[in-house]
Amino acid sequence: MSGPAFTGAVVGLVVGVFLTGALVLAWRLARGTRELGSDSERATFRTLHLASRAATHLRDGLEGDDVGRAARHLRALLGCDALAVVTADGVVALDGPATLRAEAERVGARTVGTGRRQVYGSREPSSGTSVQDAPLEAVGAPVLAGGAVAGAVVAFATRVRPPLVRATGEVAQWCAAQLELGELEASRTALAQAELRALRAQISPHFIYNSLGAIASFISTDPERARDLVLDFADFTRYSFRGRGDFTTLADELHSIHSYVELERARFGDRLTVTLQIAPESLSTVIPFLSVQPLVENAVRHGLEPREAGGTIVISARDEGTQTEITVEDDGVGMSPERLRALLASGSRATNVGLRNVDTRVRQLYGDQHALEIETNEGAGTLVRMRVPKSQPQHETEVSRP
Repeated sequence: MSGPAFTGAVVGLVVGVFLTGALVLAWRLARGTRELGSDSERATFRTLHLASRAATHLRDGLEGDDVGRAARHLRALLGCDALAVVTADGVVALDGPATLRAEAERVGARTVGTGRRQVYGSREPSSGTSVQDAPLEAVGAPVLAGGAVAGAVVAFATRVRPPLVRATGEVAQWCAAQLELGELEASRTALAQAELRALRAQISPHFIYNSLGAIASFISTDPERARDLVLDFADFTRYSFRGRGDFTTLADELHSIHSYVELERARFGDRLTVTLQIAPESLSTVIPFLSVQPLVENAVRHGLEPREAGGTIVISARDEGTQTEITVEDDGVGMSPERLRALLASGSRATNVGLRNVDTRVRQLYGDQHALEIETNEGAGTLVRMRVPKSQPQHETEVSRP
């Protein structure tokens, strides 16, 4: 190969390698851009991420232990030099220099007192103070929740400009929404606890008197049976009226149901038959406390008791994917679908209290998709189906027995 030809080949090779490398680099940059998203997409993700983190720390209100962490995320969200969350009582959670605490208290108090946004503009540095050491400007925005001023968000910056003023107001409104959501969740929890207390109160007058009467009838004729019934009564009442624990396991609930059934059999005799069809793997399922037992009691009181011949109750439990399905079925008198709908829709607790109570509680805990499924008709008995998630790490249970 001649000199010029060889030189041309080398130049061509170098140009080819360079172009190949450039293409590979461009492809990687394009791919990286697609994976990371555009600047606006990254900014959106960052904003949502910071808001989500702050919301977690606002669940207990402005006076909660984690509000300081919320202030840190809100400061990053606004991009200001410092940020304070001030309660209506003047308590300050500050993310920034400690020297700003007094100023945060002052701006927060003014904002809470007026219920309006406050802007403190530039101030000339005092004698002997450099411009760099001059106090930061501040904007305070009220947190209006539930028709009252719950506190204020105070943002500090070298210069408070209109975009920061507007953004601080929006952040304060967002904080108010989080506080109202937290109050709603607390109300839902309180309502669920009130429903549980109402159910316990309903058990007390109806069941206890009947049980004591049945026990008394055996004292002289069958003392051994009376002793066993007293123990069943003690187990049942100990479980039903325990002081704490909103959740239990299916195994513990079935243990209480056994005691309940034995006490009812003392009244019904051979008129009451209860059959269990329980898959062993479902026994450890976490369920709301007193959720299956009221369904059994409802079947006895409103399904079988009106029938002279009594009847049978079948309690079943089995795993179904990510859920456990629990059913209570009786061959009692049943009811019309219209009456059932009216019962579940009304606020009356006069009859079928257990059915409506359990339906309300499972809806509150797991959502409407977990509402009780009820199949019934007049003279055809009743089947109640309840589905609960198998995994509930956020729900703790109380060990009621060894």
